[in-house]
Amino acid sequence: MSDNSVVVQTSNPLEATLQNVLDQKSLKWIFVGGKGGVGKTTTSCSLAVQLAKCRESVLLISTDPAHNLSDAFSQKFGKEAVKVDGFENLSAMEIDPQGALQDMAENGSSGPGLFGSGGGGLQSMLGDLQGAIPGIDEAMGFAEVMKQLKSMEYSCIVFDTAPTGHTLRFLSFPSLLERALSKIQEISGRFGGMINQVGSMMGMQTNQEELFGKMEETRRTIEEVNRQFKDPELTTFVCVCISEFLSLYETERMVQDLASYEIDTHNVVVNQLLLLNKENGCEQCNARRAVQRKYLDQIEDLYEDFHIVKLPLVTHEVRGPDNIRKFSEMLVKPYQAPE
Repeated sequence: MSDNSVVVQTSNPLEATLQNVLDQKSLKWIFVGGKGGVGKTTTSCSLAVQLAKCRESVLLISTDPAHNLSDAFSQKFGKEAVKVDGFENLSAMEIDPQGALQDMAENGSSGPGLFGSGGGGLQSMLGDLQGAIPGIDEAMGFAEVMKQLKSMEYSCIVFDTAPTGHTLRFLSFPSLLERALSKIQEISGRFGGMINQVGSMMGMQTNQEELFGKMEETRRTIEEVNRQFKDPELTTFVCVCISEFLSLYETERMVQDLASYEIDTHNVVVNQLLLLNKENGCEQCNARRAVQRKYLDQIEDLYEDFHIVKLPLVTHEVRGPDNIRKFSEMLVKPYQAPE
C-alpha cells in the first residue's frame, strides 16, 4: 500500500507555479520573503501583477527599509497608497513601521493615533515601553500600519518584506503586542487611579480612561490580525531563494519559524537559475550550473509537498511595468529552456 502511495506522489508532483495562490480567492494577506538579494521584490511585484488579473483590487506594500518598489516599477511610492502606472486595480505603498510609530507619537497631541489623543503622556509612555519591552517600538509601529490597512478596502494585500530576520520579527509582532497590551491593561486596572493622580501632579494631560480604552481597541485589532495570519484560508507566505547553500539554509530556517508561528507556507520560488538544456563552452557557466543543480536537488527533496517555481537568470533588469508583466508570466507558466 505504501509503495502505491509513493508512486502516486512522484508521478503527480505539485504544479511548479503560483497558480494555486491565484486560485485561492479567500486569501487576504500574502507575504513574500527570503534572504537579501534573492529577488523578493521582483517576485512580489510579479505576483501582485498576476493577482490584479483575477482580483477586484490588490495592494502591494513594502515593509523593507530599502524600499525597492519604486525602483522596480520606475515610479515613486510613499506611505500613502497610489495606483501603479498602467494598472486600474493595483496600488502600491512603502511604509516603515518605526516611522509610523514616530508619526503616531508626534501627532498624539493634535489628532487620533493608535491610542487616540494623548499629548506628552503618550510620548512618555511610548518611551517607557521601548525600554521595558524589547521590540515593542517596532511592534507598535506594526500595529499602527495594520490599523491603516484594515481600514482600506482591498481584496488582497501582498507584502514585499524585509530580509528574513526582520520579516520573522515582523510576523511575531501580533503575539508580542497581545501580551504587552494585556499586561499594560492589567497594570492599569490595579493602579489606574494612581497613574491619573501622579500625572496630574506632574502636569501631564492624561486621560487614563480614554487612553486605556484605545489600548483595548488596539488589542482587539491585533488579536484579529493575529487570528487571520494563522488562518491558511486567509494568509500564506511565499518563500523566495536562490540555489545556493546560504539561501537554502535560511529558507529552511524560515520555514521552520513560520511553522512555529502557525503561518501557512507551501510555495518556494527559486530564482536566478541557469536553465540550459545542455552544456556549452562556458566553463564558469557549467560549474555554476552544477552547483545550482546540487542545491536544487536538495530543495526538491526538502520541499516535496511544496509548489517549487523555478525561474531563470534573465539577461536584462526586470524594471518597469512592461518587463514585470512579462516576467510575471513565468509564475503561472513553467519556464521552458530554449533548445
